[in-house]
Amino acid sequence: MITEEHIQKFLEQAHRVGDAGLTICSSGNLSWRIGDEALVSGTGSWVPSLQKEKVSQCLVATGEVLNGVKPSMESGFHLGVLRERPDCDVVLHFQSPFATAVACMQETPKDFNVTAEVPCHVGKEIPVIPYYPELAAAVIAALKNHNSALLLKHGQVVCGKNFDEVFERAMFFEMACRIIVQSGGKYTTLTPEEIDDLEVYVLGKKQ
Repeated sequence: MITEEHIQKFLEQAHRVGDAGLTICSSGNLSWRIGDEALVSGTGSWVPSLQKEKVSQCLVATGEVLNGVKPSMESGFHLGVLRERPDCDVVLHFQSPFATAVACMQETPKDFNVTAEVPCHVGKEIPVIPYYPELAAAVIAALKNHNSALLLKHGQVVCGKNFDEVFERAMFFEMACRIIVQSGGKYTTLTPEEIDDLEVYVLGKKQ
């Protein structure tokens, strides 16, 4: 059951996203699964200054609105990702400056692994989704086996088990894109062997 404490935490995390510069004005949206329900930022709401009356309460399974507040127009992929990913309870769609600049480049990077944090936290492979009407289905499909995605000419989506994990992924995603943009395209990335070493020695995965 969603409580007042849940709503206040959701608002705090929305404002945290805004304070970090990951969203501005009405760009971006946020969702959080609580049991069989989810809190979703409302349509047209400003995530950086989200207010209680702009928070929608929905059933994850069907998308049915429970409190009369219309959820974000992109709630379809939020709830879809939550349905496909029982290990993830939070989804963030954001439009940070450098990552969105990369999303609008004529030549999209094929490899984002410019620092160790990217493969360790964001994902060593980041799906790139074309700009087209069936966006929700494409995002759901991409995040079924990945934690982050780049939406061409639109923004980014990350998912995770909690707010801290999602925030970390979004911030490192933005950091990687800042490096790519500021390098003027002259950058190197980690080799597959170097990434394997990270997974063993940093993440503790077995060889």
